[in-house]
Amino acid sequence: MAVMLESEEDPINGSKFRERCRRIIFHSSRFEEKLFDVVLILAIITSVVIVMLESVKGIRAEYGQLLYTLEWAFTILFTLEYVVRIYVSRKALRYVFSFFGIVDLLSILPTYLDLLFPGIHYLMLFRALRVLRIFRVLKMVNYVGEAHLLYRAVWASGRKIVVFMTAVVTLVLILGSIMYLIEGPEHGFTSIPKSVYWAIVTLTTVGYGDISPQTPLGQMFASVIMILGYGVIAVPTGIVTAEITLASRGEGVARKCGHCGEADHKLNARFCRACGKPLE
Repeated sequence: MAVMLESEEDPINGSKFRERCRRIIFHSSRFEEKLFDVVLILAIITSVVIVMLESVKGIRAEYGQLLYTLEWAFTILFTLEYVVRIYVSRKALRYVFSFFGIVDLLSILPTYLDLLFPGIHYLMLFRALRVLRIFRVLKMVNYVGEAHLLYRAVWASGRKIVVFMTAVVTLVLILGSIMYLIEGPEHGFTSIPKSVYWAIVTLTTVGYGDISPQTPLGQMFASVIMILGYGVIAVPTGIVTAEITLASRGEGVARKCGHCGEADHKLNARFCRACGKPLE
């Protein structure tokens, strides 16, 4: 009987209270569990807004002391929450070194480090990453399948995108060198690296305007690069879109052969089409 009572009141090296705290913090199926997450998310958003407001000179001059007090209040709150998470976790080290564990730590460290290194507290914007917990509240886990589909498509496109990006890098080196010869230092193209920078800005249609061709030949050449830029932007999008379509139909690339490295296998493939070895 004593053993049964101890087991009933001590689920995880503590009491029912510790178990209930663990459920409230790490689960989101009951009302109080969802309420905890919602309140936590509101606190995170508020703390991020405070940090952003403090970076505005006029607001900091008038409300600096209030913002500083609120900043410490939220830091203490999040510190307590972090300690409680470690205390109620079944595997504390797993939480500490998990994605959210690291984010939780990064969200409170800057305030303390600011005592030694002034100005570093603006890194508290890491707290914005904690808002990702809203996925758990809204049951976004239902979309993990779609995320896995996107991951497979991007992974399958990897080699094609690498080849494409290599071609683009080669292209901007050539275009930049040509523009350096056309315009020269007297028109702002003082070196080939700077001309390559201009080619990248122009090819990606960003167009900062800090450097621009002045001669008719240079302007004509720049126009060709601008038109070419639209095609460059469309290519990686088309590659990933095609792989998403194939993956959604069950025809996309599934995995790479661990023996020969061949990657072009359908989802239902069991053996490597290059070496014949079983696929893991």
